[in-house]
Amino acid sequence: MGTGRTGSARTGTSRSSTRVGGLGAGLVEVPRVPYRDPATAVLAEPKVAESKRYCSHCDEPVGRSRGDRPGRTEGFCPKCGTGFSFTPKLAPDDLVGGQYHVLGCLAHGGLGWIYLAQDKNVSDRWVVLKGLLDSGDADAMAAAAAEKAFLAEVEHPNIVKIYNFVQHAGDGYIVMEYVGGRSLKDILLQRRDEGADALPVAQAIAYALEVLQAFGYLHARGLVYCDFKPDNVIQFEEQLRLIDLGGVRRLDDPDGAIYGTPGYQAPEIADVGPSVSSDLYTVGRTLAVLSFPFKGHTSRFREMLPPRADVPVLEKYESFDRFLRRATHKDPDERFQDAAEMADQLTGVLREVLAAEDGRARPAPSALFGPERFAARATGEDADASALPPVPSATAAAALPVPLVDAGDPAAGFLAGLTSLEPAQLAVTVASAPQQTPEVRLTLARVKIELGEYDEASRLLDEFDADQPGDWRVEWFRTVALLARGELAEAEPRFDRLYDLLPGEAAPKLALAYCRETSAPADAARLYELVWRTDDSFINAAFGLARVRLAAGDRAGAIAALDAVPESSIRRTSAQVAAVTTAVRSRPAAELTAADLVAAGGRLGRLGPDALDVRRRDRLTAEILEAALDWLLIGPGRTDGARGGELLGTELSETPLRRHLEGAYRRLAKIAPDRDECRRLVDAANAVRPRTLL
Repeated sequence: MGTGRTGSARTGTSRSSTRVGGLGAGLVEVPRVPYRDPATAVLAEPKVAESKRYCSHCDEPVGRSRGDRPGRTEGFCPKCGTGFSFTPKLAPDDLVGGQYHVLGCLAHGGLGWIYLAQDKNVSDRWVVLKGLLDSGDADAMAAAAAEKAFLAEVEHPNIVKIYNFVQHAGDGYIVMEYVGGRSLKDILLQRRDEGADALPVAQAIAYALEVLQAFGYLHARGLVYCDFKPDNVIQFEEQLRLIDLGGVRRLDDPDGAIYGTPGYQAPEIADVGPSVSSDLYTVGRTLAVLSFPFKGHTSRFREMLPPRADVPVLEKYESFDRFLRRATHKDPDERFQDAAEMADQLTGVLREVLAAEDGRARPAPSALFGPERFAARATGEDADASALPPVPSATAAAALPVPLVDAGDPAAGFLAGLTSLEPAQLAVTVASAPQQTPEVRLTLARVKIELGEYDEASRLLDEFDADQPGDWRVEWFRTVALLARGELAEAEPRFDRLYDLLPGEAAPKLALAYCRETSAPADAARLYELVWRTDDSFINAAFGLARVRLAAGDRAGAIAALDAVPESSIRRTSAQVAAVTTAVRSRPAAELTAADLVAAGGRLGRLGPDALDVRRRDRLTAEILEAALDWLLIGPGRTDGARGGELLGTELSETPLRRHLEGAYRRLAKIAPDRDECRRLVDAANAVRPRTLL
């Protein structure tokens, strides 16, 4: 599995390549569309509405009414002279090609009438015949001939099957399978009739993921679809089919006719022709049309998206907005470069959308990054530090997930066996690797950043970039180096750009959130929460969210984030310790309540004997008791007789608390690491011990 290097914006392979089953990578339950009986689909009166009659050559309106005189269904374009005909060429009971018995018209498409027929040679199988808009149009005829040559070889579950190509009365017809369902355009219109503005975002994404599977298949065979839009894909039951292959052409055919639709077609088509990038552009535009009321998509916003602030769906789902803007970027080099990487990022965005809708995490491994890394100082898990302290930038950089090694590199296996080494050991081992491959140099650059050797890391990155231009990981590591050096103002916009590039990944969001903890804490909290809600294996996001909330004075919110770390997590103990210290450490006694103290004591008490060593447990015990005693002494119940429940097995009143705290200090003194610490703890024990009359 490679990381990808093609083009300036290429990001790699797809985590959705192994399909779980069903639409949307098995993550979305899409309403089923019942199979439609072919006999009921035939039009009683096949006509093309005047408002939909256009010249096939210059796209000017033709066949329109003038005064009381109805528009002609056949004639010549008044602008360019090209002939047009909107009259069906086939009638019911016609036998086409000696085997296809016509029942009637189903619809009129961009290349002509579409007919329903039965194949008399294959068990009366239902088929569709697609004719030409105008048999005199050279481009249309060329498109039909091209289809005859290669489309019969196309075989994919999301693409309509082409059976045959036949001639009848001087006209050509493509014979394809009948797909009895509804187009996405019709599904969208029904949704609007029911009072909604658009399809649910998750449903629209599910459709796009299926289309990308089909596009990946076509692109791998050197074909581009060209004219994708909601009209050209049908859902039946729980399946999706591309149904109109009239615009499909070979990438290596510079002279082929180009078909497209305003509002969906990429802007560079007229100048440079179709490409994989322009094909993927049409998927992005279609996804936008399906997911929000995209008024002006064929006029004012023909080559752009509306501002995010003007579209509630885009405002709600930032990663979805960034995905659409990359997919439909004016510059082809800034778009997704293949269907697999586009599907990979869209699947990540889908997980975020679903998690936001129901609050249930959708964890999944990334195809581009390894898992998060652990560093105690990066999360505030050091019991001797202040509660959830600001994290050094170098530590935050070291805790970020690391981009995966390209599996195609000769040294990939060698590097995979070194993950447990500390940075200094890893640097020595990698520097002496038997093969100094590009991935070895990139790994060494990453380790040099962690060791603070930034000049050497920069040199290695320059070498890698010269050998492997266009690899996004170079920019990632250069930006991580800025973060490690503490240059947050320079790193922040570059991580923001990487978020644009990788909208479905957690790593850029984590890095961006850290950069904004001080400059834009509300935004940092939102990003941490987005990552944490989507994938609860990113424990660093929970600690980051707790840090930001605590800095804003929201102790309860910080504790809630720490409490959300799952019981099954190896860092559950660290999270509970941080919750204890967050509740009581450096907190004015007047802000405390008995419930706060009891809850902190309960968290510590629930940590089993193997969770904490004796010294750490006694330190936390002392900390809770200190806070409780301070609270009690400023409150109305500060006499021995006043009771307020129990705390750590001790009555919540002054004398019992003093005795318990004295004992904790003396136990700590016995295991103190040096004489000064021992003396300080003994003095503290003497100072807190209850006073007696003797």
